[in-house]
Formats: sequence, C-alpha cells, structure tokens
Amino acid sequence: MEYNVHTLPNGIRLLHVPSASAISHACIIINSGSRDEKAEQSGLAHFIEHLIFKRTAKRNTNQILNRLESVGADLNAYTTKEYTCIHASFLNPYLDRTLELFNDIVFHSTFPEDEMEKEKSVILDEISSYLDQPEEAICDDFEDLLWAGHPLGRNILGTTESVNKLNKKDILQFIQDNYHTDKIVIAVLGNYSLNKLVKIGSKHYADIPANPYKNTRIVPVKAPVLIQSFQKPIQQSHIMMGTQAYSLHHPYKTGLLLLNNLLGGTGMSSILNLQIREKYGIAYTIETSYSPLSDTGIFTLYFGTDKEKVNKALALILKEFKKVKDKPLTEVQLQKAKNKFIGQIALGEENRIGLIVAMAKSLIDYDNIDSLEIIFKKIQAVSTADMANIANEILDESNLTSLTFYPLG
Repeated sequence: MEYNVHTLPNGIRLLHVPSASAISHACIIINSGSRDEKAEQSGLAHFIEHLIFKRTAKRNTNQILNRLESVGADLNAYTTKEYTCIHASFLNPYLDRTLELFNDIVFHSTFPEDEMEKEKSVILDEISSYLDQPEEAICDDFEDLLWAGHPLGRNILGTTESVNKLNKKDILQFIQDNYHTDKIVIAVLGNYSLNKLVKIGSKHYADIPANPYKNTRIVPVKAPVLIQSFQKPIQQSHIMMGTQAYSLHHPYKTGLLLLNNLLGGTGMSSILNLQIREKYGIAYTIETSYSPLSDTGIFTLYFGTDKEKVNKALALILKEFKKVKDKPLTEVQLQKAKNKFIGQIALGEENRIGLIVAMAKSLIDYDNIDSLEIIFKKIQAVSTADMANIANEILDESNLTSLTFYPLG
C-alpha cells in the first residue's frame, strides 16, 4: 500500500496513506504503555488514557466527546503494554478537526482532581468486571506468573491499591518521561494529498517541544517454569499455558505467527479446535496466541472445560504438540497453512482503522512499513525446517508455565 512519511523538526512523524473513500481514519500512537510504569504506579498509563477525555485547557468533557461525535465520527482509545493509541473514523472534511482534537487531549489535558477521583471509580469498576470474568482474569494472572517481578507482568489496569494512590504529579512525570516525540506517530488514511496532511499536521504538532527517546525499558530474563492452580467460585475450569517467545525483531517471528495460526489461531479449522472441540467435544473455546513485543514475546494456549475433562484435554493438546514437533509439516501442509494465513491478512486490510494503526506501530517498531507483497514473501520464505525448529523450542513441554482455575469443591 502506498504511503508517505513526513518528520517534523521535533521528531513527530506524520504518516500519510491515500485512500479514495469518503471515510477517513486517523490515529496518534505513543510508544508508551504499562511496562513503562514504576511498580507502585501500576495502571498509570491506562489512567492517563482515560483522563485525557475529561478536561483540557479549553474544553470540558462534553466538548471533547462532542467535538467529533457531533459530526458522526467515532473516537476511542486503548492502552497496551507498550503503546497508547487514540483513534478516530470520520468524514473527509473533518481532518483538521480530528488532528486538532488529538493535539488538545494528548498535549493539553489538565487532569483536574475531581475528574481524577471520578475516573478512579470507573477504573476500579473495570478491574472488578475483569475479575468477574475468569477467562479474562486468568490472562492477567498468567502474565504475572510468566514475567514475575517484571513490569510486563503487571496488569494494564493496575490494582485497587495502586490506582487509588495515583496523583497528578505521577501523571505529569510519566508523560515527561515517556511521551517521546520521536516515538510518536500521527497516521491518516484518507482522500488527501501529502501536502494537505503536512500543512494541517504541522499547524497542530510542529510547536510541541522536542522530547527525544531515552530507552529505560528492562529486558526480561527467562523466568523459571511454574505450574500453579487455584480454586475459584466458578462453574468451569480455565487453563492457560505458555512461554516467553520471540520479539518483534527475531528472525523466527513470522514462522511463529504462522505456527500459532495453524495450531489455534483465527477460524474454526485450526488443529486444536478440530481435535479438542469438533472431534471430542471437550471445550467450547480453545485458542493459542502469540504477541511479539519490542524485546520479547509471549505464546499462550487457553481453553475452558468441565473439571473432570481437564486431564483428557491436556493429554490431547500435548499429543498435538508432539505431532507438530516430531513430524515436520510436509511442503503441501505448510503451503496450505501459508495460503490460509495470507488470505486472513489480506482480508484484514478491509478493517481500515486496524490497518492504519498497524502501519503506525510498524513505523515506530521498524522505522519502516512492509507492503503486503513483502509480508507475503516473508511468509512464503518460512521453511518446513524453520517450523520444526520453532515448534520444538516453543512447544517444549518442559518449558511451558501453566495456570489453572478450578471450581470450588
């Protein structure tokens, strides 16, 4: 896909992706997330993401929310371990309005005490909601187990105790320490010329003071393998297992993405779904996930089933892992897996807001954005030997940490 990048003097980059549609999509990505917090400030990055919609030097909450919604646009945001993202979809005439609002809420929020207290209450309800959903709670607890003592292991939402202690000083210091202008991308997919985007982007972002990147992230070390289980007031058992995996920059990243998709990724035809759900009817949900990060990654498997079926499910899963490790894929099997993965990626481009966000992240992570052609070439370059090596490393039972929630009784 065609794109252009313009870098402002302060390091902020403007990503321009032309489109003939009447609908535009834009985002501002900041390379800062929950892993950049101090231990006692857990939940701070997510707290800031909530608060920027509350009040700025010139707008109250209603004015912020109505600035785009009053013209039918959609505005939202999210926080991850490594990013904060604000994104919007809107009709083409409202580009200036959108980029001005991004500027206002990200760089001119005032974080008043009354709004902070209200939003703490909202986030505490969000934490409670997650704790009431064992399929969500086990993910956070598993990451804490896998990355014990490391910032990546902490819950993005924080804890009741940490959120209650957050204050305005924490917020302002975190922004100063982590909102690095050369790690911020404003990306727009729409029917505009590059010159128009540069003109509007410069108007709203050129005066932001430069704040060059300083890498203070701690690279995680491999934690000991742990096997833990807990009883919970739940009806079904929930099981998660996995290991630290390849980073964004590892040569096996593409191969593991492909293996993950083959084992338990998107769609009903994954190996584990066909075996565990369709053939044996043991679990309603069984899925694997691989998330590469800047200096590490995580591969996990999750399923839920009745307590008495857990051991059988685990035996079947490990049997499928052993097959993939011991019997390398044939060229025909591998090509089928590649065709499926390539097709899913191509269809994913129809999600325009997802596409522009992914492109902006790629620019931050790699200083480059691969075309679909290059992405497909990388997938096609994965060999059967690569897949065997990856499977034997990642699916090694002796390296898999596991966490189980069992029903009481």
